[in-house]
Amino acid sequence: MLKSRVLAGMAVCAAVALAGCQTTNPYTGEQQTSKTAIGAGIGALAGAVLGAATGKDAKDRRKRALIGAGIGGLAGAGVGAYMDAQEAKLRQKLAGTGVSVTRQGDNIVLNMPGNITFRTGSADLNADFFKVLDGVGLVVEEYNKTLIVVEGHTDSVGSDDANQALSERRAMSVGQYLTSKGINGQRLLTAGFGEARPIASNDSDAGRSQNRRVEVRLEPVTQG
Repeated sequence: MLKSRVLAGMAVCAAVALAGCQTTNPYTGEQQTSKTAIGAGIGALAGAVLGAATGKDAKDRRKRALIGAGIGGLAGAGVGAYMDAQEAKLRQKLAGTGVSVTRQGDNIVLNMPGNITFRTGSADLNADFFKVLDGVGLVVEEYNKTLIVVEGHTDSVGSDDANQALSERRAMSVGQYLTSKGINGQRLLTAGFGEARPIASNDSDAGRSQNRRVEVRLEPVTQG
């Protein structure tokens, strides 16, 4: 069920992206989609397909594919140093925005609360949040030896199905925005977890507010 929803959602996103990249054939006068746009759309869709299962195997396969595509991998002490530098830039960019930056081993987690990213019950990004995501995009584009895992989460209000679908749409909205800013779609995995992974109690308004969130996990692409 989760995989089918993600596939359906990204098929729509890819179609919208391609529709905006039409060119006119100088010989026939007909509208056609540019090869560059087709490649970008396929890359974004491939990212979403794997996003249906963001387990270790899926991530490892994606990392190996990125290395094979020439992005290169990190090794040894270089992994920690690379993520240290990226973390420092993210903290600088995101200071005062409401987005927290947390280090978990060699991974970096950006916690984006729903109250600053989306309207209640909506998967449309708040316009005020575009600048924040632009800053994230600039950093992750510079530090391209990372996998970007976008996860959507909700509180427990509403049905399980509705919350699951909303979390998926929100994760895809963030992922799609990053790809629109030039981030390689092959680096992205998106998934929604509904209300299944709370970080606070759903028995209070404050707790539910913390649970309504999108998390962006940055994981180093390592050799071996």
